[in-house]
Amino acid sequence: MEEYPWFKHYGKDVPYTLQPYPQRTMIDVVDESAQARPYRAVFFFQGGKLLYDDYVRFSNALAVGLAAMGIKKGDRVAMLLPNSPQMVIGFQGIWRAGAVAVPVDPLATEFELQHILKEIDPAAVIVLNPFYDIVKKMQAGTNIKTVIATSIKDYMPANMSFVYTLTQERKNGGRVRLEQGDVFFLDLIKKYKNAGRPYIDISPSDPAVILFSGGTTGPAKGAVGTHQALIITAMQVNAWLYPVIYEWDDGVMLSMPMFHALGFAGALGIAMINHSSCILIPNPLDWAEIIRSIKKYGPAVMMDIPHFYANLLDHIKIKSGKANIKGLRICISGADKLPVEVRERFQEVTGIGLIDNYSLTEAMEAPVMAPVPGAGKARSVGLPLPDVVVKLADTETGRTLGVGEPGEVYIKAPNLMSGYWKQPQETASTMADGWLRTGDIGYLDADGYLFLNGRKRDMVKAAGKITENKP
Repeated sequence: MEEYPWFKHYGKDVPYTLQPYPQRTMIDVVDESAQARPYRAVFFFQGGKLLYDDYVRFSNALAVGLAAMGIKKGDRVAMLLPNSPQMVIGFQGIWRAGAVAVPVDPLATEFELQHILKEIDPAAVIVLNPFYDIVKKMQAGTNIKTVIATSIKDYMPANMSFVYTLTQERKNGGRVRLEQGDVFFLDLIKKYKNAGRPYIDISPSDPAVILFSGGTTGPAKGAVGTHQALIITAMQVNAWLYPVIYEWDDGVMLSMPMFHALGFAGALGIAMINHSSCILIPNPLDWAEIIRSIKKYGPAVMMDIPHFYANLLDHIKIKSGKANIKGLRICISGADKLPVEVRERFQEVTGIGLIDNYSLTEAMEAPVMAPVPGAGKARSVGLPLPDVVVKLADTETGRTLGVGEPGEVYIKAPNLMSGYWKQPQETASTMADGWLRTGDIGYLDADGYLFLNGRKRDMVKAAGKITENKP
């Protein structure tokens, strides 16, 4: 195995490689967890919980329902959902049906949504009720067979559901009348709740997800990730976080939307492979709910963007310069460069490490991350994780550069996207000889730490909004 300078700065329990990777999928991971502890809560949501046993049964029911609609292996199923039980059941159900999941930002503009639906040509769409009419307007001329609608209250505890019905449902457009051929999510689950898992051969090399990039260099492009890529990413991050997260006992906060690689491949991935409970946050701007959930469930790990952590400090109660954030051991910041002042203030006020994570949608969260514990080097985004290789290349010639020489960041890893969905030319211009050209500018120091100087891509998409990303 080739030696890299960053190996010398790995934590003592972090291996240089995790190969050979197991030939399994997240379906296998969830089934194994459910078999081991069927009555353990896998998701917490708005004061309620979803047990592993129900998670598997509901996912199987959705898979059978999709198959009954004519969804077959390789078909795409889009999801316009916030972080919710419906979304995580959706991922598993779509995969168990042999289909490819396409999580889409529910706050996407009609133009963006129309572009995405045209690109992936889904056979079905699972949509939150307020967005049902928007999808129906776009259904004509597509191959969408069925729109599956769901209310945010469907998996709330009875008291929360009742309050939502009285105070918010009508105002938020939560009531819809389905057109012929469509179905409610809960009705579909109830209809097939005892059907068991459909027998469909699913290989680790099969496509599992299409994540749309921010569209910073033109229209958004769909990056295809395989089932194996999701397992690899989860194993890499889990190995890196080994000193601060424990199997079964710890929770993971899912505040980052799951249409984003950091929320989906990163946070959800490590939670599943680590058998951790997840705290689902549907609205990443609902600070009262976020703070209440942190205090109630005490997650050990949280992943989000820098702006989230800055805002968290503005909303959490601070006494004598300190904030008591129960349970949290490590917070990870991605999707944009973490300002030093935000990291230092967060750590000073909370006593919790806030570390950088650098990756791209196209890398399926194959990450560069600051060491755990510790923050690594000031202004560096960190070290390549096991089986991730980073090099710098001249922006014009592609020549590999030496220590300290600025150039374009290239990433090589076994969990990169297999390509852009039905865009071979775009794929060829972005990937060559196993390397992903990130479009970002930086340099490596003698210890293998990556520093970013700027980006060719000026914009970053997070939490449903476009924000400037200036070096």
